[in-house]
Parts: sequence; C-alpha cells; structure tokens
Amino acid sequence: MTTSSPSPMAPSHIKSLWIKSQKSAQGGNCVEMRPGGGSVEVRDSKDPAGPTLQLTGTGFARWLAVARSGALDHLKD
Repeated sequence: MTTSSPSPMAPSHIKSLWIKSQKSAQGGNCVEMRPGGGSVEVRDSKDPAGPTLQLTGTGFARWLAVARSGALDHLKD
C-alpha cells in the first residue's frame, strides 16, 4: 500500500491511502484506488503523479464488475 496526499474529494480531516490489489504482481501492471468524499479515485500504479479516474461509488462498482468479467482484457498491453 502506498500513501499519498489527501484526496481533494476526501474531507480535509481524513487522509486517504492508495490501495493496491493484493493480486498485483511485483512491478506488474496494476491500478490503485482510494475512496473519499463519496467517490473513488483510480490511478496507474506506475504513474502515481499522473491523472486519476474519478468515479462515484456506484460507477466504481460497475467498472470493477466489468474489469473482473474480462470484458476489458483486449485493452491490455
């Protein structure tokens, strides 16, 4: 797990932590997420200073379900 600055979506008194999947390989392709303020941010673990994808809680659950189904596998490197 990697720590980062608080999310702009999180209440100012809560420090959000980036969470990496337990299934991610060491140095492999993976994403990290952090909840805050009713939404979820997702980022590329290899580019922690890069852009983030911001989703509602419902949007994140749907995105995760689609990713788990394999429907996005064609987007892999």
